[in-house]
Amino acid sequence: MLNRRFVLAAALVLSTGFGSTAIAQEKSIIVSSTTSTTDSGLFNHILPLFKAKTGIEVKVVSQGTGQALDTGRRGDSDVVFVHARSQEEKFVAEGFGVKRYPVMYNDFVLIGPKSDPAGVKGTKDIVAALKAIKAKAVPFISRGDKSGTHSAELNLWKATAIDIAADKGPWYKEIGQGMGAALNTASASNAYVLSDRGSWLNFKNRGELDIVVAGDQKMFNQYGVILVNPAKHAHVKKDLGQAFIDWLVSPEGQKAINDYKINGEQLFFPNATVPGV
Repeated sequence: MLNRRFVLAAALVLSTGFGSTAIAQEKSIIVSSTTSTTDSGLFNHILPLFKAKTGIEVKVVSQGTGQALDTGRRGDSDVVFVHARSQEEKFVAEGFGVKRYPVMYNDFVLIGPKSDPAGVKGTKDIVAALKAIKAKAVPFISRGDKSGTHSAELNLWKATAIDIAADKGPWYKEIGQGMGAALNTASASNAYVLSDRGSWLNFKNRGELDIVVAGDQKMFNQYGVILVNPAKHAHVKKDLGQAFIDWLVSPEGQKAINDYKINGEQLFFPNATVPGV
């Protein structure tokens, strides 16, 4: 039976048009990562720079954070690059990852209709905003996919003392998909949705949506990167994966992240040297 990791790698390279030549290429790694690093356009900016520096091809499996970590647990990726610190630390503590490195941060923002039926636009209190959305039963889109963004959303509902699992109604829709799909659904239905700022800034199909709540410290969004433990999965490309991590947290990699902007607005802020994040 074909190894599932080989099948995954083959599917990735075939879908990007490289075919069997790329499958045979030795200097390549698989990175399972949150959809926001893809939807924001960050990887399109930094991966060519990394390949030019090292010759290493990075194939990205774009998933919610929970799924990306599960991909690493199965040994189907060499590196995980995600944004849910408690889940990342658990991944390492259980022996599936070698070490967690902080890389960068941005923030979550509450997106909603410009007409703002919940009456929260321009405020910085996400707890009060979610309470208003619930009280007025205005449409809200949840990713519902166990991603880092979904986890953050659930934690914010918890902070409101609302049991969203018990109290949700027709106004609350879980789609079980990534950030791009959630934003598209919100745009189509003129609904509120929690998004990472990077994905929102790179999102083209905005319709009547806009940022309505931002700036609350509760919406801080930290990203970390971890090498999958080769002691668990011997086929993990330890040296190549670590080279990618080392580049991300190096001055060169941090500058590449810092330099990524859309219409002059920075999407991610490097902080690999900041302790405790």
